[in-house]
Amino acid sequence: MNTDNNTEGFIPIHGGYRNLFSYQKAEIIFDGTKYFTNRFFNKFDRTIGQMVQAARSGKQNIAEGSMASATSKETEIKLTNVARASLEELQLDYEDFLRTNKLPVWDKSHRLVARLRELNRSIPRPTYDTFKRAIEHESPEICANTMITLIKITTFLLKKQIEQLETDFLKEGGLRERMTKARIAERKKNK
Repeated sequence: MNTDNNTEGFIPIHGGYRNLFSYQKAEIIFDGTKYFTNRFFNKFDRTIGQMVQAARSGKQNIAEGSMASATSKETEIKLTNVARASLEELQLDYEDFLRTNKLPVWDKSHRLVARLRELNRSIPRPTYDTFKRAIEHESPEICANTMITLIKITTFLLKKQIEQLETDFLKEGGLRERMTKARIAERKKNK
């Protein structure tokens, strides 16, 4: 969490998105997508911009939602879902790449998918370097399927994050409820 934010009053501590696993994975996906599109697409192909923008949107909306959480849980939930949708769109682009190049999309039982998931779980804070050999592999099949696997891991994390945000909202409410409680408490204190 961002400790520079207000710890008293009705605006809760917010931010801290760099500590979210979903953000960390989205950053790897963004960097990997930049690498992938530069390597496998003609520099004038519009797909490059679309894929990079989808990857960027995934990462940036997690950050923006986290920062907006102080004053709007609704905005946080919406932006987290936009991040998830952007990454789902990006996944389709990788699947299209594989299909149009007559390469297989791996299912979750593929041995390399299992290895990527194991790598993801075994390291406390995986980085681009954790997956670099697979992301930058000479085989486009391995590169694209690695990115798809990372996207699936991230969208799963975002799904769980949205579910937790919903639970938290039901328990704690939103800004208006906190403002009302703070105002009532202030009135009682001044009587």
